[in-house]
Amino acid sequence: MNNGENCKRRRKEGFTADEDDGENDDSCSSGRETKKKDLNGILTSLILLDEQEKRDREERNDAFKEEKSVMESSHTKGTRTMLEFHSNLNDYYSKIDEADRVKRKKSRVKAATVVATASNHAADDGNGKSGSGQQRRLWVKDRSNAWWDECNRPDYPEEEFKKAFRMSKSTFDLICDELNAVIAKEDTTLRNAIPVKQRVAVCIWRLATGEPLRLVSKRFGLGISTCHKLVLEVCSAIRNVLMPKYLQWPDEDSLRKIKQQFEGISGIPNAVGSMYTTHIPIIAPKISVAAYFNKRHTERNQKTSYSITVQGVVDPTGVFTDVCIGWPGSMTDDQVLEKSALFQRAKNGGLLNGVWVVGNSGYPLMDWVLVPYNQQHLTWTQHAFNEKIGEIQKVAKEAFGRLKGRWCCLQKRTEVKLQDLPVVLGACCVLHNICEMKKEGIDPELNIEVIDDEMVAEDGLRSVSSLKARDAIAHNLLHHGLA
Repeated sequence: MNNGENCKRRRKEGFTADEDDGENDDSCSSGRETKKKDLNGILTSLILLDEQEKRDREERNDAFKEEKSVMESSHTKGTRTMLEFHSNLNDYYSKIDEADRVKRKKSRVKAATVVATASNHAADDGNGKSGSGQQRRLWVKDRSNAWWDECNRPDYPEEEFKKAFRMSKSTFDLICDELNAVIAKEDTTLRNAIPVKQRVAVCIWRLATGEPLRLVSKRFGLGISTCHKLVLEVCSAIRNVLMPKYLQWPDEDSLRKIKQQFEGISGIPNAVGSMYTTHIPIIAPKISVAAYFNKRHTERNQKTSYSITVQGVVDPTGVFTDVCIGWPGSMTDDQVLEKSALFQRAKNGGLLNGVWVVGNSGYPLMDWVLVPYNQQHLTWTQHAFNEKIGEIQKVAKEAFGRLKGRWCCLQKRTEVKLQDLPVVLGACCVLHNICEMKKEGIDPELNIEVIDDEMVAEDGLRSVSSLKARDAIAHNLLHHGLA
């Protein structure tokens, strides 16, 4: 029994003697002091433990902050190094272009001197001096164009020609005939003009293979700067002359056929197009570099990526009926859609009243844009609808796969400047349409699967009426045995 209990017991029993009282008081005081010391010791230990834990926590935070600072510094340094590399590369190309410009200027001056000399000789010969009467011509570097001469022969194998230019000879000749009036040049006193077929061949072979200009130069026996100029000239002619003819929104009769074909594929009524947005890699631009930074491709490939976008709407055969080209790669699919001419026409002119353009979950659900359900838990009806709408989405994705497979220049960063790239991409889309319309098959080895990360649109619902319409379509697909 402890001192505290003894004290209480004795007080209860009534011990009142002085000696006993003194002993009891001393005993009680001693117990309280001991208990107080024990409590103080425990509190001191808890305080020390708390202080030690606080110090450990601060040390861990300091270590974490230091590690984070080192990682951020390393990332910043790597990014700066990459940007400096791209900047130096662009500067290098700029210097080359400047050198070529100076060289061409000197050549023109020299040519003018040669012409003046030739004119003087001709005048001297006309005054009675001896001369052969031959015209003086400008000297040019002798390059071999044997490969192109071989391809241009009438008996050149059709398969080899299609392998090189991704199309048959008849389709190639059709393009040459369509562009002849725009790109044909006349012979001059100094040199003979490059034939139309060779001009078109330089452009198409460059787009088809994606090879650098120095290899194009060797194949066709032309200068590097000449090949670069020809590619841009022919692409511009294709965009200006052939795009209005081969890439346009369908008329009423064509829309009726497209609806029937898409409904036959999926069971979804009134679908007039399948929409998809892909990215084309580019070299980091000098201006607004952050706008073209493609975060999703960079994270997936573990390699810094810059790109521009190509949004396209295709019909059931994979032919483009609308394209929007050139917006920076940092923009999402719904942002690109809002910037497109198709969006403005649909908004202002009622171009797409009562019909659907089918897109993936990266686009918002609107009065004319139909997208799949993207919530986590789907009903059986919603799941069946997503499977059927996926059949229409697949048409656009496969069309972009053929586009990039047929024109390999779209798979890697090219030497084309950013301001000229939309012209080249537009030409590729037009040439794709011509090949698709002419039933030009593509080698299975060339066909690729496009991979573009889909990001669900922030504002995924733009119309309540379209939500009800989608539910009705999903209900009909399931309960009429179409899903």
